[in-house]
Amino acid sequence: MSGGEEVFQKLITLLQQQNAAFRIMEHEPVGKCEAVAAIRGTALGQGAKALVCNVKGNGVKQHVLAILGGDRQADLSLLAQHIGGLKASLASPAEVDALTRCQFGAIPPFSFHPGLKLVADPQLFGLYDEIAFNAGLLHKSIILNSADYLRIARPELIAFQRLQQ
Repeated sequence: MSGGEEVFQKLITLLQQQNAAFRIMEHEPVGKCEAVAAIRGTALGQGAKALVCNVKGNGVKQHVLAILGGDRQADLSLLAQHIGGLKASLASPAEVDALTRCQFGAIPPFSFHPGLKLVADPQLFGLYDEIAFNAGLLHKSIILNSADYLRIARPELIAFQRLQQ
């Protein structure tokens, strides 16, 4: 079983154990937010985009899984400030694999690694009753009740999206 398949199974087990309202969707393997939203029939903003980041400086060295809407861009300097660091950068492919066991584009908005801090932009949950995400695999998505996500994943809610100009 691949790392992505293990993550998918872990997610399904967790959501079932927690009585979450969710559904699984199988589709063509795509990792781009716009393309997968069209396939799912969801709004682009419902997509829970997951960015694996490194925050450093001020004595901070933290891996962060940062979640925001698929129609939004992250402000990494704002993310770093919220965590207490000076700068943030996207993690390397090797770090992403080690921390999530998933490939780019298939990272779910859940952290199963003790060294990966989970944060989410609250706007994602204020706009939609459900969020959608690739569930460890590019060809499987989960559409999950937003309140259930917040209850189960318990991300730290911080605003870190880049303001639209």
